[in-house]
Amino acid sequence: MSELSKTKGAVFIDPPSNHYYQNKMFDGKDDKLNRDGCLLPYHRLAATLTEQGVQTNTAELLVQRADGTAHGDYYSFGILDNFERLKKQGTSLKGFLLFEPPIVCPETYRALPELTAAFDRVYVHNIIGDGYSLQGVDRSKLRQLFWPQPFKGVLEEHWEKGERLNRIVVINGNHKPRSRAGELYSKRIEAMAALAKLDAIDLYGVGWDKWLSRRSMWLPYWLNRGMLLSIYHGSCVSKYETLSRYRFSLCFENMQMTGYVTEKLFDCLYAGTIPLYLGAPDINSLIPAEAYIDCRKFASWEEMWREISSMSDSQINTIREAGRAYLNSKEFLRYFDSMLVIVDAPKDSQERIQIA
Repeated sequence: MSELSKTKGAVFIDPPSNHYYQNKMFDGKDDKLNRDGCLLPYHRLAATLTEQGVQTNTAELLVQRADGTAHGDYYSFGILDNFERLKKQGTSLKGFLLFEPPIVCPETYRALPELTAAFDRVYVHNIIGDGYSLQGVDRSKLRQLFWPQPFKGVLEEHWEKGERLNRIVVINGNHKPRSRAGELYSKRIEAMAALAKLDAIDLYGVGWDKWLSRRSMWLPYWLNRGMLLSIYHGSCVSKYETLSRYRFSLCFENMQMTGYVTEKLFDCLYAGTIPLYLGAPDINSLIPAEAYIDCRKFASWEEMWREISSMSDSQINTIREAGRAYLNSKEFLRYFDSMLVIVDAPKDSQERIQIA
């Protein structure tokens, strides 16, 4: 008997922001919230549970029912405010998901002892304590989190686009880390500044021209501000459309941490753009090495640019095809079906993903 069949027939998900309340996390009608299909994993989840007769809702209804009349399984996507209250009223605390790394939300990692005491399972990017402390944590509750992905297979409209610029694109907002251990924000800025001098790179994203904003108030930004603005082209409407105009994309995670692989690399594969990757030290065990270029193998950004800018069409297509093959592979299901497994979806889905 599945875990779902033992419940009152409802799942409540506390999204990372109240912008997703009123079930907007599942309906996909808001183009801004569902930009580039980012909410599709949660749409699939709700549809799958509906087929089982299980209601799926965002958690504001459950949180507001202090009398305990709303029943169901509760999952938090990083919100710390509600679980203690819900535990007191007898709510089934099934899962807590830590999407953000410690440099973005250090408070959630400090709360891990309390979270593993309260929830059945806590999902983190690695269960070995790389980047965070395991002191006081019930390690038996930890599970590895695989970042949910919206599509199975490439996006042909973008992947097949020819006549690409033999340049590097970066799509990132301007941010600064809340803590410095393992952060790659400054490394990204370093790479962009070096490649700007070679006229090899274009930058898209929010906030790079806001020099008086809080996110700009740190030394790496100010030391390289002139170079950053020289390559800055503002925000972009669609990541996939922008990626599809370039051969390469600088694809750095926000932090170097085991298992921490976000949508950045997958966005490139969907669009047929070659990721220049830096992030998870165990990336080779998660994504086929043939599908991206590992920035760690180069002694300098200049060396990297010399090598990639001289690649033949045959070399480029070999890497692109490796990305296509991976997105159609059984191994990719750990990302594509990750929400179905976390919320105890049908047994056949779980069997397809038990590969790690």
